Amino acid sequence: MAEKKVVSVGKKLKDFKLKDQTGQDFVLSDYRGKRVLLSFHPLAWTPVCGQQMQSLERSRKTLDKLNTVAVGLSIDSVPSKAAWARSLKIKNTRLLSDFWPHGGVAKSLGILRDEGISERANIVVDETGKVMFVKIYPIRQLPDIAEILAMLKT
Repeated sequence: MAEKKVVSVGKKLKDFKLKDQTGQDFVLSDYRGKRVLLSFHPLAWTPVCGQQMQSLERSRKTLDKLNTVAVGLSIDSVPSKAAWARSLKIKNTRLLSDFWPHGGVAKSLGILRDEGISERANIVVDETGKVMFVKIYPIRQLPDIAEILAMLKT
C-alpha cells in the first residue's frame, strides 16, 4: 500500500464546498482575508471528538480576535452533525460534513484513513488560501487548542 502524502505547509489548497450542520454551504474561498482552522475529527458522537469541537466553541472569541474562523470536519452526515451540535450545545462553530463524496476533502489533504475516517488533525489555512500549519494527532488524543492559539498569535 502506498504511503499517503499529507498536505504540506505552503501549499495552496484547492477550494471546496461542504454543508454545515444547518445545511448551509461552507465554501473555503469565501474566507479569503481570514485564516481558517480546519479541525478534523474522526467521528461525531465520540468523547474526544466532542471535547475537540467544544474547545473550538469555547475559543471562538479569541479566534475571532486572531482573524481566524474554526470549523470542525468529519465524514458524518449533515443530520448527524445537526443532532450532535445540539447535544454538545454548539451554536457558533460550523461542523462540516465531508460525507459525500465520502471523505473527499480529507482524502484531498492526505488524511483519510484506510477505515474511511479522517485522521485527527488541525490544518490552518492563511488569508490567501495557503497552508500555514499542519498537525496530525494520535487518534485518541485531544488536540491542544492553546497550541493552536499560540501559533496563531505569532
